[in-house]
Amino acid sequence: MKGSVIIVSAPSGAGKTSLVKELVERDPATRKSVSHTTRPRRPGEQDGIDYHFVSAGTFQGMLEAGEFLESAEVHGNMYGTGQKWLEEQRRQGSDIVLEIDWQGAKQVRGLMPEAVGIFVLPPSVDTLRGRLTKRAQDSDQVIARRLAAARNEVSHVHEFDYVIINDDFDTAVQDLICIVRSIRLRLTAQLDRNQALINSIK
Repeated sequence: MKGSVIIVSAPSGAGKTSLVKELVERDPATRKSVSHTTRPRRPGEQDGIDYHFVSAGTFQGMLEAGEFLESAEVHGNMYGTGQKWLEEQRRQGSDIVLEIDWQGAKQVRGLMPEAVGIFVLPPSVDTLRGRLTKRAQDSDQVIARRLAAARNEVSHVHEFDYVIINDDFDTAVQDLICIVRSIRLRLTAQLDRNQALINSIK
């Protein structure tokens, strides 16, 4: 039995990190892939839990060695998904959640067409601006740049399988959990998990 790959993408500030964290806490069969990044660590973030924080040189070396399933530059920083850990976890039957941007999602789905894509939207631009401002981690200039980037990111929403509007957080969490459950109920997944049962009935 091999676990599924679930991609969660969203504009910065839409709430994908909080949603994925809640999913993993409530569903022990899911694992969040911890990306490598060259961006500075934000207050409260832990190395190896939120991200693997590495230097630009280290990241480039890993990239050249083919250690990333996907990689992308986002807001001037590099991000990459480690390939070895992901495959090990899938072989153990865990469903892997990739919290990546649309560029990385496109790369992953090119390699793994069976991967499921979920896009998270804020209820409005004003809400997105408010969340970025409330976070108090970026300057006004950076927030303006992130809002401009959000417009480009949202233009790729049609490339995903599901869309969640993160207006009410609890509702959005339930939506995400329901999608993951539906993935496990697909024919291919059920045949993989329950072939012995199906054969015994036949």
